[in-house]
Amino acid sequence: MANETANRAAFDIQAGYCTAMDAPITARVCTALAESLDRNSETGRRTLDWSGEPVADALALRLVGGLHALHRADVDPALSAVFLGGETDPTRVVVTLKATLITHDSALLPWLDGPPQTNEAGRSAGLMTGLLHLATRYGAKFEVLEIGSSAGLNLLIDRYRFDLGGVMVGPAGSPVTIRPEWRGETPPDMAVEIVSASGVDIHPLDLSEPAAGTRLAAYVWVDAVERQARLAAAIAMVRDGGVDLVEGDAADWVEARLAEPQPDGVTRVLMHSVVWQYLPATSRERIRVTMDAAGARATVERPLGWVMMEPNRDLHRHEVRVRGWPGERAMELVALTHAHGAWIEGLSAPYETRDYVMRRGAYEKD
Repeated sequence: MANETANRAAFDIQAGYCTAMDAPITARVCTALAESLDRNSETGRRTLDWSGEPVADALALRLVGGLHALHRADVDPALSAVFLGGETDPTRVVVTLKATLITHDSALLPWLDGPPQTNEAGRSAGLMTGLLHLATRYGAKFEVLEIGSSAGLNLLIDRYRFDLGGVMVGPAGSPVTIRPEWRGETPPDMAVEIVSASGVDIHPLDLSEPAAGTRLAAYVWVDAVERQARLAAAIAMVRDGGVDLVEGDAADWVEARLAEPQPDGVTRVLMHSVVWQYLPATSRERIRVTMDAAGARATVERPLGWVMMEPNRDLHRHEVRVRGWPGERAMELVALTHAHGAWIEGLSAPYETRDYVMRRGAYEKD
């Protein structure tokens, strides 16, 4: 059932996240939308009548992505003044957004159809941190399986160069170096070899189409100039070398991939970043059961791993967690991270030995 109050509140909640992540312009837009949304446009009506869980559905970011796309297309000078930071008066920002929702209703409405596909390349740093921890247990060769791959930018994890607190991983000549601000314990210093990387998405973006790149850029907040530049370079890498990405259901795909033969000496790893909350509860349970079953079959010669960078909404933070089989160690928290990979805080592993079950996008103790 729709809850207009909760749907408006989702924009204020998102504004808080944006403020915490040093994105004041995007925070200002979210705050103004909470006030400016009304029923004078189809976009406004659909947003206020949203029947899902607005925060988990990233309702605010869907609409902000559409508005950012309009700004990038340079079709509305008043809107662009807001996105460029020239217009900061709260009342005038609200007036501008009210007018934009009406004037550009037909262009904005489709942005509500699906969740944002930020596909942030910087999140690969958190995933690589997890792989380094697994490498200390099972060796440095990995077969990577990613769910929620979007356009496949994190499938370039073997082609990026990483500087993780001075631990260097990946080809030195890569056109993209990912260097988050490092805090805390440095990760293990291992030479990682990714023998293959493949992914699945329910609605993958084909970056050979210019419109797909335009869409991804719209989901990167206007405040994040460095992310925009990195996105452009990563898109060029995909277009130049391609990625192994298919369309499909995440649970179906994981079940099929884990049933395939696995070479000796290679750790098969399921990885994902900021996708778990978007999966249906039945899919999350199927994946968990499938991983447990495959883990029970894992051997020293054919290990299995799970690396994730996901939000803990209860604690309002993003976490890098790993688990590996064979072994009795439960899911472990090895790092905290900025949502887009701007910084990573390494933790002394094993930081936690308590088992966690993933439900509703959070990690809750049994």
